[in-house]
Amino acid sequence: MTKNRRALGALATGVLAAGTLVSTPATASTTGQSAVCSMRLGSITPSGDHTQQTITATPSAGARQVGPKDLYPDGKAHLPTAVRTELVVPAGEERTGLAVVGVQLYGTSYMTDGTGTAIVPGTLNQTLIGGGWDDLHKYVELSRSSTGGIVRSNAYSLINQFTDGLIARWTVTSSGWKYYTTFGGFKAVKTMTLIGQGSTYDTFLATTNGGALYTVKVPVGSGKPVVTKVRTSTWQGFETLIAEKCGNYGTLLLGIDKDTGSGYLYAVGHANGAATVIKGLGKVPTTFPATDSYFRYYTAGVNLTGA
Repeated sequence: MTKNRRALGALATGVLAAGTLVSTPATASTTGQSAVCSMRLGSITPSGDHTQQTITATPSAGARQVGPKDLYPDGKAHLPTAVRTELVVPAGEERTGLAVVGVQLYGTSYMTDGTGTAIVPGTLNQTLIGGGWDDLHKYVELSRSSTGGIVRSNAYSLINQFTDGLIARWTVTSSGWKYYTTFGGFKAVKTMTLIGQGSTYDTFLATTNGGALYTVKVPVGSGKPVVTKVRTSTWQGFETLIAEKCGNYGTLLLGIDKDTGSGYLYAVGHANGAATVIKGLGKVPTTFPATDSYFRYYTAGVNLTGA
């Protein structure tokens, strides 16, 4: 895999300066169907286990299940991507995703039995993608989209360079990761999450260290990201954001504050700059261990449509 860190030779001059900044006036609208929305939250524990827990928009939290266990060496795995799931016969499901182990990125796949917490013997596969995934990498995601009949896979990473912050993008093919591209100007970004998958772009919701909330629309071909301000303050408390589809065009957003072990839910309308409707749904009645690395499970073929 191509070495991820590359010197840009220029210092970013402003918050999210690389993208095209779009200003949108606020208007009133409503978010629909949030009461029936839910997400299947997962995590990697310090012991290298997977967990799963259902979070609903009421808000409520189901029992936290631990397993499969010992997928990764103790204390080594972090930065997981979303995990794709597909039902298998006679029971259980196939799960696939990425995670950084030490400084190497691996693809992980396995099949579960009917319990959902144990692996069918012989089905665990760990595939090395490449090295160089050191602590400068703050976020990793793999977007598999079939929107408009166009099937594609793109991988992304938020990289905190010494002089700048980068969003890196790859095209993932059956023969490897290709067309490595970086976009500078994202030094101020604290965390981000995928909310929209189009045929020609992926859109992320990003928070800054100063508390602002932006959308970042990244083209999968030529062109630069389009950065749009959604809110100006109060979002700096979350170390992790997890987003799930809610209704036809909305998002159920979970913000995790690792300092307090708390999580808060939001119903987010279709992204529209400052006009985006965001409704606070309240604190989730469970604890989110700060030592876990969080992701979402999703059903194969379901695309995010929040932007």
